[in-house]
Amino acid sequence: MSTPRRRPRYDASVGEAYLATSKFYDHQFKREVIKIMPGEFFVASGEVVIATVLGSCVSAVIWDPVTRIGGMNHFMLAASADEHGDEIDCMRYGHFAMDTLIERVLAQGALKHSLEAKVFGGGRVLRGFSASDIGEDNAAFVVEYLEEKGIPITACNLGDVYPRKLYFFPDSGRVKMRKLKTDYNPKVARIEMAYRANLKLG
Repeated sequence: MSTPRRRPRYDASVGEAYLATSKFYDHQFKREVIKIMPGEFFVASGEVVIATVLGSCVSAVIWDPVTRIGGMNHFMLAASADEHGDEIDCMRYGHFAMDTLIERVLAQGALKHSLEAKVFGGGRVLRGFSASDIGEDNAAFVVEYLEEKGIPITACNLGDVYPRKLYFFPDSGRVKMRKLKTDYNPKVARIEMAYRANLKLG
């Protein structure tokens, strides 16, 4: 019988390294946009936008409708473990990405009892990729994680074969999602393959 993996104790200082730093002004929205890359997250309130593009990765939006504080992450894998069986502290893995996002939203003043979630991504976007269906694993993980935490999912768009572009508006909790027109997007595929290479998955 296998020994259950030990969960690391959350350390907020570790999460600091994964805060998104790419920002630009969007004339359509007339707001500053914070762009999240794989393995990053951001938490905000007020009239800003948090944006990302997803392939097989998953993004969770955690939002408090009372305080109107919320954030979004972008993770590549559901979970991983080191040679000792301990889960790794890194935003590219689902457990740490979700723990970090929730803790940071609460740290900025959100109320635990009123948190709600919206989840997106997990598409099968890489042609001929021989590994297991990472997108499907990511989608299943995030739903199970939020159920265990007792955080209701108010919007869900997971699976399928299309990349997605997301815009999250923390002041209203609204998420604008656009499926990219083709089921194979070379730019998204290149980003994912490069990221997988860094993870030594390829």
